[in-house]
Amino acid sequence: MNTPIAGLGITRIGQIAINVHDINRATAFYRDTLGLRPLFTAGKLAFFDCDGVRLMLSTPEKPEFDHPSSILYFAVPDITAAHRQMLANGVGFEDEPHVIARMPNYDLWMTHFRDSEQNLLALMSEMSNSA
Repeated sequence: MNTPIAGLGITRIGQIAINVHDINRATAFYRDTLGLRPLFTAGKLAFFDCDGVRLMLSTPEKPEFDHPSSILYFAVPDITAAHRQMLANGVGFEDEPHVIARMPNYDLWMTHFRDSEQNLLALMSEMSNSA
């Protein structure tokens, strides 16, 4: 039995990913039809603000990611430390923590993992890039 991970620092849901097949069509829908405020784009990703919750539109990177569901992104202050703690507690990760987008004041980092039911979830961290 796994013990609860104390001190991970999850504070909120930081982002929800929405699978799309046509990024331009989906961007127009979320911007023009729903009236959400665009935040930024990074490659084939488009980000919107939904009252403080970030929505990320993305095309599935792999066939197993092509499903009509969303991915919860849990915000943590230190993605490397949280990743290390979760690995030690037996969590299976799909990838290593990595930079998704370099912003003016921070770098957006992410890593994906599976829950006990094989649902895809993620950690995200906005790491300061002012060194």
